[in-house]
Amino acid sequence: MLEPKLVQLTAGSAVLGLVLAAGAVTLTGPWDSGQRTAERVRAGAQARTGGADHDAAGPERPAPAPAPSAPGVLTALTATEAAPEPAAPPPAPLAATLGPLLADPGLGPLRTASVIDVTTGKQLYGSGAGTAMTPASTIKIATSAAALTALGPDHRIPTTTVTGPDARRVTLVGGGDPTLDRARLGALAADTARALRSRGVTTVTLAYDTSRYTGPERHPIGVNGNIAPVTALMTDEGRLDGSASGPAPRSADPAGDTARAFAALLTRHGVTTGKAPARARAPQKAVPLAKTWSVPLSALVERALTHSDNDLAEALARQTAIASGHPASFDGAGRAVAERLRELGVPLAGARFADGSGLDRRDRASAALLTALLARAADPARPQLRPVLTGLPVGGFSGTLADRYTDGSPGAVGAGLVRAKTGTLTGVNTLAGTVVTADGRLLAFAFLAGRTPSAAAAQPALDRLASALVP
Repeated sequence: MLEPKLVQLTAGSAVLGLVLAAGAVTLTGPWDSGQRTAERVRAGAQARTGGADHDAAGPERPAPAPAPSAPGVLTALTATEAAPEPAAPPPAPLAATLGPLLADPGLGPLRTASVIDVTTGKQLYGSGAGTAMTPASTIKIATSAAALTALGPDHRIPTTTVTGPDARRVTLVGGGDPTLDRARLGALAADTARALRSRGVTTVTLAYDTSRYTGPERHPIGVNGNIAPVTALMTDEGRLDGSASGPAPRSADPAGDTARAFAALLTRHGVTTGKAPARARAPQKAVPLAKTWSVPLSALVERALTHSDNDLAEALARQTAIASGHPASFDGAGRAVAERLRELGVPLAGARFADGSGLDRRDRASAALLTALLARAADPARPQLRPVLTGLPVGGFSGTLADRYTDGSPGAVGAGLVRAKTGTLTGVNTLAGTVVTADGRLLAFAFLAGRTPSAAAAQPALDRLASALVP
């Protein structure tokens, strides 16, 4: 016998068959030969040793070129059309459905909402939609959209090694890739050692350069298992327990730990480093030795959204700052994110980007801002933003929604149909994403709640709100 969740998902798919057949290319793209581009790139990266791009030719080899993607199929949105209009009265049926659900005591005394039709940009429901509130991790939607706007989905973050003219000092230069792992670090060490040995060098002094980022390394929340010190050089996000997501014990010095591990790897490949590596800037006229690349930004955005990856979100914000000519600090990244979102023509009244992850309670975003960003991500004229949609967790199946919308839970009808970014801080619970209705419309929604009694009370209320859009 088929399990209830599978029956439900199959039934929903039957109802939406024509919609998904016609619209899936746009809504879950970019696609290439039937496979989502980010998934194909990720799979290809995993097939190589450590997921890196290494070559005996060293740093002269350019980053891999992206494959072309299919064009969009939705009607294009203009900046004016996609912006919610809080003053317009919502249709009575949707207001009658969502109003009582938004009044759930589990959502506390502060709650706002926005629901728009993505194709037309028309607001279907709004309650305080333009009021800026603490968004928690739904701010990652804004961070991701800004990074993709600034850099494009094919951008890769490098980690490099360089030396001076005499090749006696090697500097490991962090580019800001928190996903650098042990395998890629090992491949970088092997390539670096090979380049040194080709010059007849087997003994060097090792330094490491983290100057690509500026300002405080510690997030304002302080030492916390949800985020490592924000530095341009780290391995495995500073995690000490082998985990890939969620809270974990973190290194107090992820850059130093990475440099020391790199020194040991160099020794294993026949290049000794003598004393412990020290932090220092790379020489001005540095000679490249080797390089490793992150996966494309499209895949990084998807990972940041699906798993609510705080370390990766802060890296995306700083990459946006670098591309925008701002200091790669918390303050500089906030200014850069705001500038890039302004280019998209979304409502920024009251918005503040104190960090990229949403851990900072000083962040502010409105429900209208979040739904406008989701609409921009579905716009066929902006295919570079599509990973904002494809990275959203799927209710009952993936990421931070894997254990919600399950059989028997509130809003279970939304399993497989609700795709949304979650947000959770003590007293703050939020949900923003998309849903395809039974009549084939793609809706974007955002529900923000403050001073909530508990996540246990607020999350089911949010799930019921999103699932109410499915019928």
